[in-house]
Amino acid sequence: MFSWTRFIAVLVKEFVQMRRDRLTFAMIVGIPILQLTLFGYAINADPKALPTVLVTADNGTFARTFVSGLVNSAYFTIVRQLPSEAEADRALARGEAQFAVVIPPDFSRQLERGQRPVLLVAADASDPAATGNALAALNQLGRQVLDRDLIGPLASLRAGPPPFELRVQRRYNPEGITQYNIVPGLLGVILQMTMVMMTAFAMTRERERGTMENLLATPVRPIEVMAGKIVPYILVGLVQAGIILLAARLLFDVPMLGSMLVLLLGMMVFIAALLALGFTISTLARNQLQAMQMTFFFFLPSLLLSGFMFPFRGMPRWAQVIGEIFPLTHFLRLVRGVLLKGNPVIDTWPHLWPIGLFLLAAATLALARYRETLD
Repeated sequence: MFSWTRFIAVLVKEFVQMRRDRLTFAMIVGIPILQLTLFGYAINADPKALPTVLVTADNGTFARTFVSGLVNSAYFTIVRQLPSEAEADRALARGEAQFAVVIPPDFSRQLERGQRPVLLVAADASDPAATGNALAALNQLGRQVLDRDLIGPLASLRAGPPPFELRVQRRYNPEGITQYNIVPGLLGVILQMTMVMMTAFAMTRERERGTMENLLATPVRPIEVMAGKIVPYILVGLVQAGIILLAARLLFDVPMLGSMLVLLLGMMVFIAALLALGFTISTLARNQLQAMQMTFFFFLPSLLLSGFMFPFRGMPRWAQVIGEIFPLTHFLRLVRGVLLKGNPVIDTWPHLWPIGLFLLAAATLALARYRETLD
């Protein structure tokens, strides 16, 4: 028969066990708070204040009015004024700007003569969600921004079509195909999920099976243990990456404009950083359950703040600062830049060195923890 006494005894035992397992209790409380914070404050599907570079050869009244209208729309923020279109193209390719506005010479004079000058706006459309609303606001702006300046003899220009032609170029993904943005990003997400988890389980599995003592009895140094645990998984990660890239090309027809050697370099550094992180987690966790919990606790904010699911520039500044810490954020920019933009190695360096810095920090902490807890 059911005994309330035995039931209460088991119940009390479980609460005592939960109190002793502080990591699990922290995950129970921390993950809901983390999700509420990120989804409530950091996630924004309508990014504004997007960085815009300006190339202008006309400082007339109408040119200044158009630039002011861009800024007042709240979707565009002029970050730099560049001397040439080539410099603007480079800023777009490196990811330093989301838009480039080119105002031609004699823009104001041609407009006054009714010649409808062409005003070029180039957009980095590799992530369609980041530019869609801004481009819609831009088209509306082109019809209304000069109304206050079209007075007197120029008032007749209000009645017809806009007095200038707004030519928008969607670079790198002109048709707005979502797969071109998602599939390359999946390369980083899948590698992060598998690499961190497999390495985190590597050391905790040794401890749970009782083989750690045999490993410690050998004259193996911590750096040798770490390298021996990481290198096999680097090869596994490269095999995974090859399968994903092959599927991206054959199934989704994702363009691959850049050098595969540059992409390979970035993948190796990224995989090594993830494996070093997994090794660090394995020195902190007491068992495989805790290792899985800590891996998930890292994976969730990394996924949400990296720009994979939501536009990175749509997040508030504090969330962007946190997102810059995660290697996935920089790897997504690197892989999309190589595949969709054809970036050479010099343009991938701004995204490569933060991953290398994360690798150095994770490896240093892993070695320090290994000596402290296992030697």
